Amino acid sequence: MTSRFGAQKRANGANLRSLTVSLAASAVVAALCVSEAQAAGRHQVGLGLVLTAPGNGQIFGFDVDQNGTDGVISSLYAGGVAVSTFDQTTATITDTLSKNVGPDNEYVVDAIFPGDVALVTREVTPKGQLYAKRTYEVMNPVTANKFTGTWTPPIKDLSVLGVAENQATSPSVVFAIELKKQDNPVLIVSDIATNTIDKVIHLDPNLFGLDDGPQLGQFAAANEAVIALSPDAGAVGGNAPLNVLIDQTTGKSTQFSGYNSGPFHAGDVTGLAVDPNTGIAATATELNAQVEFYDLAKQKGIADVQLPCTSDTSQLNSGSGIAVDPVNKLFLVTETYDACSGGTDGVIVVYDESGNLVETITGFPGFAIGEPTPAINPATRTGWALSGKGFSQLQQFSY
Repeated sequence: MTSRFGAQKRANGANLRSLTVSLAASAVVAALCVSEAQAAGRHQVGLGLVLTAPGNGQIFGFDVDQNGTDGVISSLYAGGVAVSTFDQTTATITDTLSKNVGPDNEYVVDAIFPGDVALVTREVTPKGQLYAKRTYEVMNPVTANKFTGTWTPPIKDLSVLGVAENQATSPSVVFAIELKKQDNPVLIVSDIATNTIDKVIHLDPNLFGLDDGPQLGQFAAANEAVIALSPDAGAVGGNAPLNVLIDQTTGKSTQFSGYNSGPFHAGDVTGLAVDPNTGIAATATELNAQVEFYDLAKQKGIADVQLPCTSDTSQLNSGSGIAVDPVNKLFLVTETYDACSGGTDGVIVVYDESGNLVETITGFPGFAIGEPTPAINPATRTGWALSGKGFSQLQQFSY
């Protein structure tokens, strides 16, 4: 999930921008960007195929099946937003679900769940009205190339903002807001495939409000949802981030403070991923361009590491989306601007669960600020990231 910036934080970021650029340039150390794995030749690392959305339309959501070869995207099409399926092995569109697509009818891919089940938000704006009505379509499986049913949220006027990455076990965890109740945050524990709701957990809006940038993960082995956030909206010199563990059955929560390094402290939490089996979590923070690693079972930190070629004031080179590979025990962190090259290309930095740098994948043609998390397939050690070229393409990569 992408955090929303408050007015104070935007001002703070602007004040730090010139300092960040100069320090990032002086911190370039090319050796840090050389992949040990590449040098040893253990596996292929680098960019692969490119998938272009139908009609070269901008992509708004995507995911891939981690146990198959299919994927799904939503993109601009025929004046609205449509859903398409694609083949991971050939980077070609398989089918486009173009029925009822128009300027007042749009779709956004939320995620793929266990069993190759996709959840897709459908937004329809009635004529003469400003606000869209939302329903939730299900593709079970994605390879059916059609909507096969619906998911019924337990709350009306709900907007899904994030899903915990976990395609191995069910139930799944969804983070949403109640649109007609001051955007109050809520967690929903649900089996999407069977359209059943296990638990609805109403969250404190003073702690889990959108200004605090809550990021969602799942420690499935412990039956816990995980949220990492900044309790003061990422203020410069502010409080330490919080890691909150929420029991999926009872809704009870515990929390512990995260790393808060650097002269300006950590700022916003911009990304979170959790290994659902081991409970090792990785977060990215904005003001110090660091990645933090935690043992959730012990509720303690493992390491806080600096992204390659950055300093602890390199705000412009901070990480954002984080994907977890629970099979190979890796975290993949996107960096909007590659600090090692000093250019505008994007980079993905790969760490193991101890916080050790494994490799960097360079050459991405730019990422958006707050770019979506890459979608990865651990079985093939490949992934897909949204390309900066008009954001109408997905760039495949190997790690």
